[in-house]
Amino acid sequence: MAEEIQSAIVAEGLTKSFPGVCAVDALSFDVRAGEIFGLVGPDGAGKTTTLRILAGIMAPDAGKATVAGFNVVRDPEGAKHALSYMPQRFGLYEDLTVDENIGFYADLFGVKRAERNARSTQLLEAADMSEFRKRLAGKLSGGMKQKLGLVCALIHRPKVILLDEPTTGVDPVSRRDFWRILYELIAEGVAILTSTAYLDEAERCHRVALLHQGKLLFCDTPANLKAGFGKGVLSVTSPEPRQLRSQLERADGLSSLVLTGDGLHVVVDDAARRIPEFEALLKRADVPFDAIQQVAPTIEDLFVDAVGGGGSAHA
Repeated sequence: MAEEIQSAIVAEGLTKSFPGVCAVDALSFDVRAGEIFGLVGPDGAGKTTTLRILAGIMAPDAGKATVAGFNVVRDPEGAKHALSYMPQRFGLYEDLTVDENIGFYADLFGVKRAERNARSTQLLEAADMSEFRKRLAGKLSGGMKQKLGLVCALIHRPKVILLDEPTTGVDPVSRRDFWRILYELIAEGVAILTSTAYLDEAERCHRVALLHQGKLLFCDTPANLKAGFGKGVLSVTSPEPRQLRSQLERADGLSSLVLTGDGLHVVVDDAARRIPEFEALLKRADVPFDAIQQVAPTIEDLFVDAVGGGGSAHA
């Protein structure tokens, strides 16, 4: 029996342990209809376990969760027709064509042929895959396989979509197409919960939950998280970024830092105070650098600072 729907997904105190590790530690959040919500964190943060619980594949040790109004802990089968779960290795059949794979998943969910044809045409156009309908899935690139997986997951118009790191290893063009499809679904009122280890993708979500070792660090909009950071972020570029890091990682006032390719993002307690101090330090050490300037924080800065701390260097 469906419960009254307030949010499309509600997780309350979800906890799941495996031998020697607590994968999900009292995790609570909600996802609204027409929202892209990101579970963000590195490998081992608890993202996949959380999604598997919400998909009704795995039972939590404690806590409760509702998806599309169904309690997936008590009734894991109840929400199956209202959601789609796309795991990291989606079950495409490589010896079937693109159309045949879509047809297979449409049959699983009882989608009538006329609706299937209209929906698949719409989704394949959005994925820029219309010309590949007769191609075997096994002959598609990695990015195109992921897009086909998403098309199959959407063929029955689910109310809730669970995506487990869908863009990992995907080429930039396919990644862009993938996100374009997700944005188009928002107009249909679909709730999208996606996990990612790419911190830049957090910026594309309406709200994000930053996870580390199964625990929730922050949960809010990217804009609110950055506005409430409360620390300064400095950008320092140099032809010798590793030498730069070696000099700055033990500097006073430094909270954390991360290599950015041609320099560093440095989180400090007081940007105005630390800029002249760091300039003097680098000049004394004869480390070449360009101007040190304060910049707006990114989600990556927040995450690295939260899990690193103590002036740790993060490559």
